[in-house]
Amino acid sequence: MMSDRPHPFFIVVAGLVYLFLMLPLVIVVGAALSDTTYLTFPPQGLSLRWFENIFEISAFRRTIVTSLQIAFLGTMIALLIGIPAAYALNRFRIELPKWFGTLFVLPILVPEIVFGFALLKSFTVGTGAPIFLSLLIGHTLIVLPYVVRVISASLASFDFSVEEAAISLGSAPVKTFFTIVLPNIRAGVIAAFILAFITSLNDVSVSLFLTGPGISTLPIQILAHVEQFFDPTVASVSVLLMFLTVAVMAVVERTLGLTFLAK
Repeated sequence: MMSDRPHPFFIVVAGLVYLFLMLPLVIVVGAALSDTTYLTFPPQGLSLRWFENIFEISAFRRTIVTSLQIAFLGTMIALLIGIPAAYALNRFRIELPKWFGTLFVLPILVPEIVFGFALLKSFTVGTGAPIFLSLLIGHTLIVLPYVVRVISASLASFDFSVEEAAISLGSAPVKTFFTIVLPNIRAGVIAAFILAFITSLNDVSVSLFLTGPGISTLPIQILAHVEQFFDPTVASVSVLLMFLTVAVMAVVERTLGLTFLAK
């Protein structure tokens, strides 16, 4: 009779993999808690003053708010565009031309540095658009492909004959979409929101070209801080971003369950 107990070799390999994944996080947390005025590990004394320093620096306070605004608004706009686009790509894939689907993946096919420079030259400089609007459009475009692909994956397993049956029974097409189609792809919409939000929040390449005087994002402010200082403030910001990610996943787990997103 075969035992269900895994082989010790696989246990060791799994432990090494977890160690490889967790060790960088432990180092960052340790550096953020260090009492020294420079980045070091292991920490020499424990202190929370570098977390307090984040909110004492006005540039960090301002860029955190800006990054959250850009990420949220950009993700919502991408969802408003991406949900109908994904629906059309799956519902009318025979009628639509083949290039229509490629249109929504172009922002990730083009290198982000080239994409950011093109937006800077053609939109920000060319039209004189405000910096915040340029950032919002740039972030919306870079997260749109992820939204379309994730929601398309959810729609791929949806039986559109259910929608057709509801319409044939007198339900309006728009009402049918919101009452039948959308609830069935809710997991995909939530997953797309999380992925797009995190992608926008951590973007560097596009934001580097589109930021300007008075308006910047958190990743760009981190780069600027590293160029001038070598204190653990940057490590503290990284720890806060990690906790934000954990908090988002905890809310999803408490409300829907992670198994819900895996459906």
